[in-house]
Amino acid sequence: MIYTLTLNPALDRTINVDGLACDVPNRIIQEHLFPGGKGIGVSKVLTALGTPNTALGFVGGFRGDELEALLVGEGVACDFIRISGDTRSNIIIRQHDADCQMTLNSKGPEIEPRAIMNLLRKLRGLSGMTAFSIGGSLPPNVKPAIYRACVEIGRDHGARVVLDADGEALRGGIRGRPYAIKPNVHELGELVGRDLEGVDQVLEATGEPLDAGVEIVLASMGPDGIVLSGRDGAWHAIPPDVEVVNTIGAGDSAVAGFVHGLSRGLRPDEAVRWAVAAGTASTLHAGTALGQREDVEALLPQVRVERLR
Repeated sequence: MIYTLTLNPALDRTINVDGLACDVPNRIIQEHLFPGGKGIGVSKVLTALGTPNTALGFVGGFRGDELEALLVGEGVACDFIRISGDTRSNIIIRQHDADCQMTLNSKGPEIEPRAIMNLLRKLRGLSGMTAFSIGGSLPPNVKPAIYRACVEIGRDHGARVVLDADGEALRGGIRGRPYAIKPNVHELGELVGRDLEGVDQVLEATGEPLDAGVEIVLASMGPDGIVLSGRDGAWHAIPPDVEVVNTIGAGDSAVAGFVHGLSRGLRPDEAVRWAVAAGTASTLHAGTALGQREDVEALLPQVRVERLR
């Protein structure tokens, strides 16, 4: 079984407007609610691809109920832990006149120590875990060490653990030696302490997390694709040219595509093709609506994978 973990999920409210002006009423053209958070995004795309999985994490309050109900409505299996605080809500505003998108992220509720211990007990008690996708920001009072603990539990289950985080959360998770990490080029640059430009510099930077015990680094470079680096070689997966409507959720979709490929028995250099196809598919849709199966399968043969070493 594949599990995903989102410690700080969100109910994303996407609002479409013609434009925004101060001191006057602004009319909303259209609005939608989407379950958000990195692990939840991975679960949604895996489900869309027909890969069974279960979403784990913390939810609370009316927004938590609504988030879970929306996921269940999409066919996503959930096993959340209830907390006393309210699940956060993010706001995404898309302005048609300026052809731009603004995102307002809230910090989320504090998590009681009891809930954290319940989560760790739940993780230890899972059975049949084959892959474990962990990702997203940490709730305000939760320390980065939680990611190390979760990674180590996943490894104890014999699962391939994929971590998608940044900053101290990424550093903390790496100490648990996950199977793979998926930083974007800026997050990888922050991890190694220098700015990165181009495929060569990105490839060189992947050496540090590999030396720290990570087996695979998936470094996403936006429209330039993904550099996959591991002990057996390195590859550059290049997406087709598409009209990009939105980039929110592309990283979650890429993780889902990679995990989906691994679940089909593909080698990492083959699974990365699914990662790029899924990530690109999510850019075709506005707001936080992620790519659908037909989009991913249509893009898959258009992804080029070139060996770097």
